[in-house]
Amino acid sequence: MSNPPPPYPRVSRSLGEQGRVMLRVCVDEKGLPNKAEVSKSSGFERLDSTAVATALRWRYKPGTRGGIPEAMCFGVPFDFKLD
Repeated sequence: MSNPPPPYPRVSRSLGEQGRVMLRVCVDEKGLPNKAEVSKSSGFERLDSTAVATALRWRYKPGTRGGIPEAMCFGVPFDFKLD
């Protein structure tokens, strides 16, 4: 799936906030997210919140069991780096 990157929060950019957010995302059998929660924080609430909001807008390829798509949860990293 080709999902757009998360927007970098303007305040975080101006304050130099960077980090990796690890999320646990749960999707249904169609790949639509129904839950996203922070499993490891970046240390910055703005970055964490942006990652969760972005993950809930994305579409995913669901896993399969016996060739049949099924609901599942998995880890998704979001890296916020200033260049």
